[in-house]
Amino acid sequence: MGPPLGHDHDPLRADYTSFGKGLSEDVSEMLQASGDKQVEALRVVIVDDHDLFRTGLRNLLEEQGVVIVGEAGQGAEAVRIVREVAPDVVVMDLNMPGMGGVEATRHISTIAPLTRVLMLTISDDDSDVMDAILAGACGYLLKDASIQELMTGIRAAARGESLISPHIAAKVLQRVRATSTQPDIAETIRSELSGREIEVLKLIANGKDNALIAAELHISPKTVKNHISNILMKLQIENRIQAAVYAVRSGIV
Repeated sequence: MGPPLGHDHDPLRADYTSFGKGLSEDVSEMLQASGDKQVEALRVVIVDDHDLFRTGLRNLLEEQGVVIVGEAGQGAEAVRIVREVAPDVVVMDLNMPGMGGVEATRHISTIAPLTRVLMLTISDDDSDVMDAILAGACGYLLKDASIQELMTGIRAAARGESLISPHIAAKVLQRVRATSTQPDIAETIRSELSGREIEVLKLIANGKDNALIAAELHISPKTVKNHISNILMKLQIENRIQAAVYAVRSGIV
């Protein structure tokens, strides 16, 4: 386990590309659109088997206005707490005694589909990332991320979006590309999506953020966001990174 997140340590930098940048822009638009209205505090559960890390993370998040509604030291306890308090977001460690983060995420996705899971771990192993994303995690950040990056990830997760460190996102798609394609997925995409939506999906899978997609297709960023919402709904997937994985598996990109 790495050291608790700090205010100034920013090793991942603010230049989130691909998935992260577009989603960060979406969060900014949401906050700007709220005008003078007070943004409701996010209700978060922290899951990590190290007491000191949980305490440090709780303090940092509470300083950012987050309401911590529960803490857990392992997955089964996290599932129980989520069932009781229905938080907006669970900040989940990966490797814990007993039920680990991936299995807990899978259970949470089933019992509380409106609760989003953001993985916060020391592991950037591509198999761990894939397992977490496919279990339903909305994001995947490393423990040496800054508190600002974690807050961006929590806000994005609360909206059902995804935020993943750029090099991790690249590893996920690289691993998917190394596997065989699934023609049945391509058939589903072509039958469910419009031609324009397929274009947007391909650009998502190629790591383009909303602004770049809008520029390439000569449409507004708002229209891009509408297309992405339709893609997720029609394909019955939860977030942008899952859409990218789905597209790459289909072989259309």
